[in-house]
Amino acid sequence: MLTGRPDNQHFLLPGAIVAKSGEHILTTVLGSCIAVCLWDPTLQAGGMNHYKLPLWNGDGLPSPKFGNIAVSKLVQAMMDLGCRRDNLRAKVFGGAAVIQSASGLLNVGERNIQAAKDLLSEERIPIVAMDVGGELSRKVIFHTKDGAVFMKKAQPQ
Repeated sequence: MLTGRPDNQHFLLPGAIVAKSGEHILTTVLGSCIAVCLWDPTLQAGGMNHYKLPLWNGDGLPSPKFGNIAVSKLVQAMMDLGCRRDNLRAKVFGGAAVIQSASGLLNVGERNIQAAKDLLSEERIPIVAMDVGGELSRKVIFHTKDGAVFMKKAQPQ
């Protein structure tokens, strides 16, 4: 007998975006990266992105590994499912300082958090839950049908 992941379970790597109607489970693991989960309670549809850096600077292709691309593409994917922008609710996770630079100037996690807040505000989508920052990585499991999110932080080393 073959074993594998059921069709309704999806694991997101950096740069991934998944939006689904009905009962799907979206999972990712985050350090300084951010996952934005969008949910429409009327359609019982949800989506998640996973981005590494806050803003695409215009060089090369506009990849969803950048927050400004990933958020707009996730919103569009939700709209493509038939969601209305005024029904969407956001939950934001990640942005940990898991890698400390010698100078402390990188602050990728903090910049990613601010980008999520700014981009969702620009999209007029309220953030209804957030667990961001700190120094520990997170595993996030999002249920698209009911909008429930289960999150677990890594154990400190």
